[in-house]
Amino acid sequence: MFGRVQGVGFRNATASHAKKFPVTGTVANVEDYVEIFVSGNKNDIHAFMERILKGPTMFAKVSSNTCEQLPYQDFKQFKQI
Repeated sequence: MFGRVQGVGFRNATASHAKKFPVTGTVANVEDYVEIFVSGNKNDIHAFMERILKGPTMFAKVSSNTCEQLPYQDFKQFKQI
């Protein structure tokens, strides 16, 4: 995720929102963007990402993102790194 996504509570809010969906994964700051890995069924991932793209906090603003399908990873929970 690119945009105003660091220093605005983006990771913490993303992890909190993930608890509302049956998804697992991670959210982390990487250089000047935030990286999210998420596992779950396609519809749940889509619903979760729609919410995050709106900006998980009132201070965050996603200006662009890149989405890739990667080999399955078995995350035990969703956590902030």
